[in-house]
Amino acid sequence: MTLKLTRRTALQGALATTSVLAMPSLVRAAGRPIVTHGVQSGDIAHDGAVIWSRADREARMVVEWATTDDFTDAHRVQPLDLGAPTDLSGKLALTGLPSDQDIHYRVTMLDLVDLNAASEPVVGRFRTAPHAARDIRFVWSGDTAGQGWGIDTDRGGMKTYATMARHQPDFMIHSGDTIYADGPLQPTVELADGTVWTNVMIDAKAKVAETLDEFRGQYLYNLMDDNVRAFNAAVPVLAQWDDHEVTNNWYPSEDLAADDRYSVKSADLLAARAARAFHEMMPTRQSQEEPNRIYRKVAYGPMLDIFFLDLRTYRGPNTANTEADGAPFLGAEQLAWLKRELASSNALWKVIASDMPIGMMVRDGDAAMENGANGDGPPLGREQDIAQVLSFIKHGGIANTVWLTADVHYTAAHHYSPERAQFQDFEPFWEFVSGPLHAGTFGPSTYDDTFGPEVRFARHPSEAQGRNLPPSMGLQFFGLVDIAADTGVMTVRLMDVEDVELWSVELDPARPA
Repeated sequence: MTLKLTRRTALQGALATTSVLAMPSLVRAAGRPIVTHGVQSGDIAHDGAVIWSRADREARMVVEWATTDDFTDAHRVQPLDLGAPTDLSGKLALTGLPSDQDIHYRVTMLDLVDLNAASEPVVGRFRTAPHAARDIRFVWSGDTAGQGWGIDTDRGGMKTYATMARHQPDFMIHSGDTIYADGPLQPTVELADGTVWTNVMIDAKAKVAETLDEFRGQYLYNLMDDNVRAFNAAVPVLAQWDDHEVTNNWYPSEDLAADDRYSVKSADLLAARAARAFHEMMPTRQSQEEPNRIYRKVAYGPMLDIFFLDLRTYRGPNTANTEADGAPFLGAEQLAWLKRELASSNALWKVIASDMPIGMMVRDGDAAMENGANGDGPPLGREQDIAQVLSFIKHGGIANTVWLTADVHYTAAHHYSPERAQFQDFEPFWEFVSGPLHAGTFGPSTYDDTFGPEVRFARHPSEAQGRNLPPSMGLQFFGLVDIAADTGVMTVRLMDVEDVELWSVELDPARPA
């Protein structure tokens, strides 16, 4: 009898494998190819997932999968040739896999000059989504390598990833700011306690990203971290983006003429390059209709559907956000898609993964607003898109919606209710905020009363601590969600980097009459 690899032993194996990849060289080795930045899985389905990897040269990416860790029943899929057009990276969509099954996979690179020269294989694992009800556990957070805080190996690197991995989640939702393309690193930063933060440095992190290669380098930098690579090998990542994948607070048609850091002054040009790098370097499924589209649904069996939003790509300019007739935010096509998919969902829980919170006011300078919230009063500007969604959920009888987000660099639990709101055509719901994963910590935000948010919990720096606290201060956060198959209860926990449970709530699902 062959023993199945557990999530815990898979993580230990991933750590052992990635330890030899620490600070991977981007220089071509003289002999056999190497896998430079580990492996990733993402966008899992009941019959498959997307697998990502990267070589150090033009190579043939060979992927095998099996249901046992010894690969005695290995299936090899059609290989993929990697080259300069994708910076030697590639991803394959595995299909035809058994549902609700631990899948072990390994990636080997063959030198295209000499196919007999093969890399050492790198292994990973994931579990396919179920057809039937079962317990589900997942994590979410956002904000990786921001505000000048990169990889400090002496401090353990990006430790929140290791903490999340210990919970053996079925998958992770990365809520955006997967990189900080606009956040150059300095080699050292003097901290308030007299110690020095020492960043691992590469050329791509020494300036703002403008070229396609510089955007790619932002992702490759994060994959230099041992914790990140080990996590990616053991846990599928479902990713969306926000602003820092391009530049802070960007919007389509923005002119960056006033920003001396950029020689490229078109946000649209930067966004095009950034979107290509995002999809090249993250294990996402890409739309045939709109190849750079980020909004999508990931179905995870009868207990859970996840709806990923993109509040960045289709918005209008950042203004005071008080337009009486509304302002572009989700965009007409995404808004119609969200309504259609919510209405057709048969899952017990519907998680709306948003890259920005609803009722927290996020400013862009003194006069402009960055998200939907714009101050007390009825829905104006971008808020009207949110009002449409909430009203549609109410009148469609769509039960058990929960919003998960990040963006604001602290963690909080918000309950929204019409009895506290200026706009009242919606049913009460929860929104949970977490992050940063590995970035500066800020907060608290101010709130408006349009949708009646009530802060049930928040953890952020004190006024005395100030802003942009380094990860070494410990205020790094993620959320942990469990859905019980027998009762349908969703338990949401807000956690910190030391794995301390800060707050939790159990949500009972509404059942069809």
